[in-house]
Amino acid sequence: MTTSTTIHSASWDLTGRVAVVTGAARGIGRATAELLRARGARLVVTDRLDAVEKFAADDPGNVAALVGDVSDAELARATMQLATDRFGRLDILVNNAGRTLNKPITETGVEEFDEILRINARGNFVQAREAFRTMESGGGGAIVSIASVSSVVAFATQTAYAASKGALAQITRVLAVEGGPKGIRSNAVLPGVIDTDIMAGVVDNGREMLASFGPDHPIGRIGRPEEVAEAVAFLGSDAAAFITGSLLAVDGGWTAQ
Repeated sequence: MTTSTTIHSASWDLTGRVAVVTGAARGIGRATAELLRARGARLVVTDRLDAVEKFAADDPGNVAALVGDVSDAELARATMQLATDRFGRLDILVNNAGRTLNKPITETGVEEFDEILRINARGNFVQAREAFRTMESGGGGAIVSIASVSSVVAFATQTAYAASKGALAQITRVLAVEGGPKGIRSNAVLPGVIDTDIMAGVVDNGREMLASFGPDHPIGRIGRPEEVAEAVAFLGSDAAAFITGSLLAVDGGWTAQ
């Protein structure tokens, strides 16, 4: 007799699936890529850092890599083409690559604002557009974007970052509406404060600064990249077959306050 545990395990299995993960060199992107691979998926990983090439070199039969700018439409096309050429299909896009900026609005330059929107919003758009085209012709798929609690709540010094992450939330919903009849699901994960090096080059002692937000979360600590990756893997799996257009907070209760 089939048990509920068997059904649960099978629904989370990604064997035979092909996933693209952007921004996969470190942090949430790397943790997600490692988890998807562990669950059986074959991967195309991209980043502006060449660490993704080492990741692919360690498992060349199942992982391919491209280095480039996430907002480059040509890179997006090449990424989805590589997935189909190498592995025959595309089932999951994890739209993760992004950058932060923490400055009061009066100190934020137009060029800085445009740069954050270029990477976070335009990057998400061109990757999702090309994945959508590939999934449409392939019979469906799942797009999971890494947004932020800043998509839905406001923090001082985040004019540019919050605007870009708010855009991701709305792109997610539009793709859900457009993709539903085509078998394409679209969801976003909204991490709270996560222990990554996203603040490197933005502030001094970035990881210590992030850790200081632990008591502000009802759960009493900041999150780990692996915890966000679990939510992404769920949304990309058959276990989430009836979930689309959702913004899933992975924030230790931050937005519940």
